Amino acid sequence: MAAAIPVKTHHQRSWLSRHFWQLLLHFALLVITVLFLIPLVVVVSASFTDEIALTRNGYGLWPSQFSLDAYNYILLDPSQILRSYGVTISVTVIGTVLGLIVMSLLAYALARQDFTWRRPLAFFVFFTMLFNGGLVPTYILVTQYLKLRDTLWVLILPYLVVPWFVFLLRTYFLTLPKEFIESAKIDGANEWQIYLNIILPLSTPALATIGLFCILMFWNDWWLALLYINEQRLYPLQYLLFAILRNAEFLSANSAASAMLTSVKVPLQTIRMAMAVIAIGPVAIAFLALQRYFVRGITLGGIKGE
Repeated sequence: MAAAIPVKTHHQRSWLSRHFWQLLLHFALLVITVLFLIPLVVVVSASFTDEIALTRNGYGLWPSQFSLDAYNYILLDPSQILRSYGVTISVTVIGTVLGLIVMSLLAYALARQDFTWRRPLAFFVFFTMLFNGGLVPTYILVTQYLKLRDTLWVLILPYLVVPWFVFLLRTYFLTLPKEFIESAKIDGANEWQIYLNIILPLSTPALATIGLFCILMFWNDWWLALLYINEQRLYPLQYLLFAILRNAEFLSANSAASAMLTSVKVPLQTIRMAMAVIAIGPVAIAFLALQRYFVRGITLGGIKGE
């Protein structure tokens, strides 16, 4: 008796035909993901590569000659790196929380149609997007009048309100059903209860997105430290890495000074890569934690007219 030849059923063929484009899309997204990860892998690989080998062989996915010279140079004083991490984490956490509170309160006021001073206040916020007081007056205000030099607050307060983030939150608040607010008023809720119990819980995607932007802003900032921080114990991570790179460039350009001041050779190219690796870790973790809100939150780009 002849053996039966297996034949694909109509059901199997129809499943493949139905899911062909979905499988193709998943494959394309997988390829794009790998392409986006390649630069990160190259940066990590270069940070662990010997300077001479990197110059001779170029960048690759795997170190051509493994070396820890870049990390040895950056971590000459590990306590300073840890201290700067602490400063940056403190500034980022406090600044993000306070910034979300202040900006969401301001955006909520601008989104309320029954707020009398809504239009003048919106114009005032928008005006600051176009013009500022200038660097010299700002420096005098911060150092001479507010006495904030060499304090953590000088790294937080200037970024506490970002007008663009305020308008993004205002746009989101305008999309929330007004019936919720009206029902809460009928039930006797005051403005604080409406804001805390209705507006904030419904605005999680918007707040998470703006929070991620604030985290990136505070974490990557070195400009304020350059202007207002003189004490090394208050150096944030980005400014410390900037100072290390500046010193490395000086020593690399002055080989005689390098020989006198330090016995460690200066691998300038790999130092840049190692700095990127040291600085990117916590930000990547924050993005992974907030990514499920980010896709919905990035649709806040348009400003709704009144």
